[in-house]
Amino acid sequence: MNITDVLSVDRTCCDAPGVSKKRVLEFIADFFSEHTDFIDANELYHQLISRERLGSTGIGEGIAVPHCRLNGCPRITGILLKLDNSIDFDAIDGQPVDLIFALVVPDEQNDEHLQTLSAIAELLQSSELRQQLRNCSSSSNLYQIATSAH
Repeated sequence: MNITDVLSVDRTCCDAPGVSKKRVLEFIADFFSEHTDFIDANELYHQLISRERLGSTGIGEGIAVPHCRLNGCPRITGILLKLDNSIDFDAIDGQPVDLIFALVVPDEQNDEHLQTLSAIAELLQSSELRQQLRNCSSSSNLYQIATSAH
């Protein structure tokens, strides 16, 4: 999987408001809704909350990968956020989160969903890449760094 398969520059946001986990999930839902023509912000927010109730998507090292299935979603779609403030996301390592790669997945794409989650987690395991993303000062720079990583 290439990151550009799921991410576009208009779905990348540097210095997104980091207030609380709930507010960030609301921001994610609204941001997806604004930058796609098939996502309802309310429905997505409730799906993301439901998924978080199953267990936090905070994977450690300041990273969260909130994701959910969404009826009517035609393809796996992602957004990348760098928060302006780290927040408590109930991550597995207890560390606050400031980098978020959120995914919305069609109901029927089970294998692709797991492959995409795995690829994103693998990509973000690089401490050098995480630092480069954290040093970004613009959304276009954030997109460029994320998509040029191998």
